[in-house]
Amino acid sequence: MSEKNLSELTNEELLEEAKRNKPKPIFTATFIGILIGIIIYSIVQNTWGLVTLVPLFLIYQLLKRSKRNDELEKLMEERKLKL
Repeated sequence: MSEKNLSELTNEELLEEAKRNKPKPIFTATFIGILIGIIIYSIVQNTWGLVTLVPLFLIYQLLKRSKRNDELEKLMEERKLKL
């Protein structure tokens, strides 16, 4: 399915999206911590480049997914849907 605005989804599509994108906060927090450690290591070693930019991009993507999950939960609550 292409990236559609969450408010445009039907109830069935919204439930399917929620099942597919269950948040895993412990994994996400651990992975972000590891990526921050890689960034700090690269700064200490004075190696700017992919070693610094790739973790920054991955952190951005994880935080963006987290915001989408928050929107999804809010919309499900408004429509009184449960998993």
